[in-house]
Formats: sequence, C-alpha cells, structure tokens
Amino acid sequence: MAWTQIELDALKSAYAAGTVVVQYDGKRIEYGSEADLLRRIRTIEAEISSQGGKAKPRVGYATFSRD
Repeated sequence: MAWTQIELDALKSAYAAGTVVVQYDGKRIEYGSEADLLRRIRTIEAEISSQGGKAKPRVGYATFSRD
C-alpha cells in the first residue's frame, strides 16, 4: 500500500497528543490502543524507508562573530 507523509504526520500527531483517533484527508480512524497506533507508525516508517523515501535528518549550525 502506498502511504503518504500526510498520513504519517497525522499518526504521529495523534500519538504525541495521547489519542488513538486520527483524522486526515477527510478520513477518521480510531485505533484500539496507543500500541496499535505506534505499530502502524513503525510499519509506515519502515515501508517509506525501504523505498528510499525517508529524508535524512538535517542539522544546521549558526555562527556569529564580531569583528
């Protein structure tokens, strides 16, 4: 199945909020438990990663100097 970043973001937001109800693209899905929700998140992340679609974490450093 083709997962979207929108779905993954919605799942992560719901998990972070401590709820098992996810809404995106006009859909409303209620998971049985937080463990079920986390399992779905991990499944989608693994599939996206295996397709090479996972973005690498980026870190930026700001510098400042007074001359």
